[in-house]
Amino acid sequence: MILSAFTLFHVLLSLLGIGAGIVVFYGLLTSKRFNFWISLFLVTTIATSVTGFFFPFHGITPGHVFGVMTLIAMAIAVAARYRYDLAGRWRRAYAVSSVFSLYLNVFVLIVQMFQKVPALRELAPTQSEPPFQMTQLAVLVIFLALGTRATMKFRSEPLPTA
Repeated sequence: MILSAFTLFHVLLSLLGIGAGIVVFYGLLTSKRFNFWISLFLVTTIATSVTGFFFPFHGITPGHVFGVMTLIAMAIAVAARYRYDLAGRWRRAYAVSSVFSLYLNVFVLIVQMFQKVPALRELAPTQSEPPFQMTQLAVLVIFLALGTRATMKFRSEPLPTA
């Protein structure tokens, strides 16, 4: 019962982080800074990664590796945003680390969907089948293309706050 409630909490944090991350990503693409959404994205993404380490496990899992990578990227994003106020190279570091963290969370969302949604599980029961691989490849290509554009668009001049 407690594990089910904790899992629900973890999933809700993750979905909230992804939703806020999409708004932040849009802000990067349009050179706008949505302060509330940035804070929500950072807090929920960090909380999602931290809570992931509290599930029962034996050994290191891919989820733990993704969690560590996300926390490293989030440390860079938080420092860039709140310590260095997006000055100089920190602006680009913030954009790259934010987009990377969002990508990792979306990657995990797709993995979970292919594990938990019966129609998707039927298409790729071992997640080595083409539907899963093509989905992940398409998402990677989209993130690389839009992430590159967002990083370039997120200029060094002062940004309007929204």
